[in-house]
Amino acid sequence: MPLLFAVALLALACPLMAFDMGQSTRCVAIPNQMKVCKDVGYSEMRLPNFLGHSNLEGEVVPRSEDWRPLLQTGCHPQAQAFLCSLIAPVCLDTFIQPCRSLCVAVRDSCAPVLACQGHPWPEALNCDRFSAEDDMCLSPHPKFSHFAKDLPKPVCQNCPSVEETPAMKTVLDAFCQDDFAVTAKIHRRRILRGEPEFGLEGRVEFIHQGPLLPYDTQHLLQQWLLINLQCASTLVHPGRSQLYVLTGAVQPDGTLGLNRVFPWHKRDTNIAVATRKWKYHRC
Repeated sequence: MPLLFAVALLALACPLMAFDMGQSTRCVAIPNQMKVCKDVGYSEMRLPNFLGHSNLEGEVVPRSEDWRPLLQTGCHPQAQAFLCSLIAPVCLDTFIQPCRSLCVAVRDSCAPVLACQGHPWPEALNCDRFSAEDDMCLSPHPKFSHFAKDLPKPVCQNCPSVEETPAMKTVLDAFCQDDFAVTAKIHRRRILRGEPEFGLEGRVEFIHQGPLLPYDTQHLLQQWLLINLQCASTLVHPGRSQLYVLTGAVQPDGTLGLNRVFPWHKRDTNIAVATRKWKYHRC
């Protein structure tokens, strides 16, 4: 977990005072540098916000950007709407907070991602502080829930087995035993603040497609790296890109896990032979 995000969570660990609906507020434009909420669907926000922040440049913008790592994991399709309704509430004639049901839906999907990084769900986002369903709060959108169930979803998991210079039979057995196998080049770099950042370089190539979808797999593996940062840190050394063969399975509940990782170095002829033989191989 990036250090600044951990600090942001610590800042939210203590309960905030209840927002006073009678206090004086003002409307301001959502600034361009507030990228987390820039495309949320409206252009003006209310200050102070529902987390008690009133200084736009000193509090609101930097605190909002600290949530970027969680939102990038895609832990819930309405996580941005939920967080921005508190960080940058829409400026209307009335106050619109998230409904308790939206908070619960986002918490149930995103809290496990935070737990994977060793952090609890922040007390300031305790769902009991939000009202039950009514016409004056932001509720979950059913179409997002339905769509999310149709696609495999990466989750926090124990780090997969990493096997250096495997035998050809080991690789072929992995292809047979797992639902899918792909090749992907993963890179690791350090951004200005010093935290590691992981990504996929080039295209993901299928060896054994299984239940994966071509248009979704690149994004799916990127999310896996973001969720399982500790595993990613053990896989890839700083400043380097490495080609891997990744095998895994999709569970009946739609969750995806990686089971085996084979670093594919130029000297690993067994992996190259196994990938060629796979087309004609009988398990």
